[in-house]
Amino acid sequence: MPRPSAAQFCLGSFTVVATTVALLAVSGAAGVLEVAVLVGFALALGTVVTVLSASVSARSAGPADRSGASPAGAGREYARQR
Repeated sequence: MPRPSAAQFCLGSFTVVATTVALLAVSGAAGVLEVAVLVGFALALGTVVTVLSASVSARSAGPADRSGASPAGAGREYARQR
């Protein structure tokens, strides 16, 4: 599995922070165990968001984009080598 891009990492991090703040505000958790469970849930949700956004972007990218070279780019490389 490819590593997540910076945008995907930021999306997952934002999801973790926003979910944690929202869950703590709504639940009114006061105990350490309650807070730890909510933070763990938010972390799991952020991981799922990052993985899903990585798989969606990998599916939408064509085979040339995944390898890093496009057919037009290959022609330009050949022109530079001469």
